[in-house]
Amino acid sequence: MPITLTSVIIDATDIETEGAFWHRLLGGSVHRIPTHHFVQAPGLQVVVVRSAPGHVPPGRPDGTSRRLHLDFGVEDLASADRTVAEAGGTRLRPTGESSADDHTGSRVHAGPAGHPFCLRAWDRTAPDNRLRRPDGEASEVPRVRSGVRLRA
Repeated sequence: MPITLTSVIIDATDIETEGAFWHRLLGGSVHRIPTHHFVQAPGLQVVVVRSAPGHVPPGRPDGTSRRLHLDFGVEDLASADRTVAEAGGTRLRPTGESSADDHTGSRVHAGPAGHPFCLRAWDRTAPDNRLRRPDGEASEVPRVRSGVRLRA
C-alpha cells in the first residue's frame, strides 16, 4: 500500500506572519481561513500554517532537538539568503557573512515562528542528481527531481 505525503503542517502563534513568510518564499497561491493558511506552491504538496496559540519555537540547530526541518535546494545561496531575510526569516548558521562567490555548502534559517530549515547549494545541471557538499563533491543525499525554487 503506497503512502503519500499530502501536506506539511507548520504550527505558529501568528499565522498571518508565518503564512506570509512561506508564501513569499515558495510562491504559488494561499487560501486563508481563521485557523489555517494553505500555501499551494509549484512542485509541493500543501504547506499548512496552523494556528497554535501555545506554540513554543523548536530548539535551535546547535545540537538541541528539532521536531522537523525542511531542506531546500537553491542555485544561489546569497540570493536565497536575501530572499529569506526580506521575507522575515532569520539566518541561524553560519552567523557570519558568506563570500559572494561561495556557491557550495548550506545555510540554516528559521521562519518567524522559529521553525528551522536549510538552504543547500544545488546544481540543477549536475548529471548525478545530487546536492553539493561544502567541498563541492556530490552528497550522498539525492535531490528531489521535482524540486521547489524559492522565489527571488
